[in-house]
Amino acid sequence: MTNILVTGSKGQLGSEIKELSKNYPNIHFVFTDIEELDITSFADIENFLAGKKISYLINCAAYTNVDGAEENKEMAELLNAEAVKNLATISKQNNIIPIHISTDYVFSGKGFKPYSEEEQTEPQSVYGDTKLKGENYLQEICPNHITIRTSWLYSPFGKNFLKTMLNLGKERDELQVVTDQVGTPTYAYDLAKYIIHIIERLEKDNRFEDFGIYHYSNEGVCSWFDFATEIQIVANNKCKINSTDSESFKTLAKRPHYSVLNKSKIKHIFELDIPHWRGRISHCINRIKS
Repeated sequence: MTNILVTGSKGQLGSEIKELSKNYPNIHFVFTDIEELDITSFADIENFLAGKKISYLINCAAYTNVDGAEENKEMAELLNAEAVKNLATISKQNNIIPIHISTDYVFSGKGFKPYSEEEQTEPQSVYGDTKLKGENYLQEICPNHITIRTSWLYSPFGKNFLKTMLNLGKERDELQVVTDQVGTPTYAYDLAKYIIHIIERLEKDNRFEDFGIYHYSNEGVCSWFDFATEIQIVANNKCKINSTDSESFKTLAKRPHYSVLNKSKIKHIFELDIPHWRGRISHCINRIKS
């Protein structure tokens, strides 16, 4: 039986992995969050792993409040960089393969074509900078790893754009949403499913050349305006979505204007058939309603 440790299991992605875990009787998942495991403490991780034969570590833990990171740099650095350094070091020592979740915010967002894994990184925010530092620690310390950069994550769990738009769409007649920030929504359920698929492939093939950085989101391209509009249509809300630009919404952290991720590598290496973002909204909304 394969033993997999999941950190940050109460977040969106961790919660989706937990939901899916019952479908994998041959995998033993160990779900942890801050109450069970403090990944900012090296000693705490060492003690927790003692006696547990963990083969894979899916790190879903992060400081994800993009604006909050601008005012809480030390906390963002601790969770997004130093904690990853701890996990990388202990993974290396214990022959554990880490699957680490990163972000489109490691790029400048100034481009006009989908970012490949080889593109130059240039974070424009504290959040993006600390996530990149975490990536670098992992690559330097534990080369046998998988880093997955993703974008615009949503699910029935926690706080996210889809749930916010659903709630506001019931309460208001109109909403203003930006059209000049372009990317791709990622349904956390799909990402969770594919992470487990990747682990199964690694177990089966044991190909060390498959380690490294990958990009994953759903297929397609849209603005936040497009995403919000589709949410209201699928939810059958009468709320009208009006277009605006980023100048109308001043935020502490700079948002990327373009952060579409090129997924050719992950589709080719792990033979993924990635669904389009429009087709996944109804799946999520139906789960929320039920």
